[in-house]
Amino acid sequence: MDGPQQGMPANASPLAAERPRVVTGAATAVTVLISLALVYEVLVTVANWRIYFLVHDYLAGRATATDVLAADSDALAKLGSFWVSVLVWVVAGIVWLVWLWRARLNSELMSGAAAHRRARGWVLGCWTTPVANLWIPYQVVSDVWRASAPRRSVPVTLISAWWALFAVANFIVRPIQWHAASQLDSEHQVLTNANLSTLLTALYVAAGLLLVLIVRRVTVWQTGGHVGNAV
Repeated sequence: MDGPQQGMPANASPLAAERPRVVTGAATAVTVLISLALVYEVLVTVANWRIYFLVHDYLAGRATATDVLAADSDALAKLGSFWVSVLVWVVAGIVWLVWLWRARLNSELMSGAAAHRRARGWVLGCWTTPVANLWIPYQVVSDVWRASAPRRSVPVTLISAWWALFAVANFIVRPIQWHAASQLDSEHQVLTNANLSTLLTALYVAAGLLLVLIVRRVTVWQTGGHVGNAV
């Protein structure tokens, strides 16, 4: 059987060889990108309502078909395309995962790996694993939250509220809204899409603001002298 790794005591913990990670820069980037993603969602909602009012005016004889077609093809309307949405959220998501990975490593140094219900790989894998992505991301983030807090008994109300809003928006409202956006053959369908877009944006804005608070608070806990010198 091989002996202990050269240069490390036989009773050394694997975590002892690790050093804290810097989370402040990633936290700032997450805040900025989430804010941009939320602004994007607001603009999409504005574009959907503008299309509805133009369609309504056209049917009432107060706008021409040219007005409707022009609004439907301008830059504001194109913001709502599938690929623009994917790009905005993928970029924000990547930076969020960078922060979460670093925060997870730091929280292990603060409270030990046993403070987490899931292995490190779930920090990345939980978001794309079908079915598991309904609850494991909540476990991962709430464990980082608890393990980073100066008091281990800190409540997870903020995490629960964030995940409930995000899950409803992402897994329920967004698929319905995307389906509605693909069927805009009547004034009623255009109105339905605008209403669903408004609901989705409201949920995302609320969830996004809570996530920013979570990121900032964990970052403060981890940079308040509890982790040590980060690299």
